[in-house]
Amino acid sequence: MELRPIKPEKDYRNGLKCLEVIFNAPIDTKEEDEAEILSLLLENYENEHYPIESTDPIEAIKIRM
Repeated sequence: MELRPIKPEKDYRNGLKCLEVIFNAPIDTKEEDEAEILSLLLENYENEHYPIESTDPIEAIKIRM
């Protein structure tokens, strides 16, 4: 597997598919290392392109009520 920065949406989708395949890799294997690195790359892409804004505390309380 070639690891490189994830830039276009296509790379992101392909990365998700690859992670599905190697997600449950045995501990201390090359596949586990790849899954960990790929998940970090995907997380970085998600944080950059799909940020989750923090909730206003007052609105959060209103929702709970």
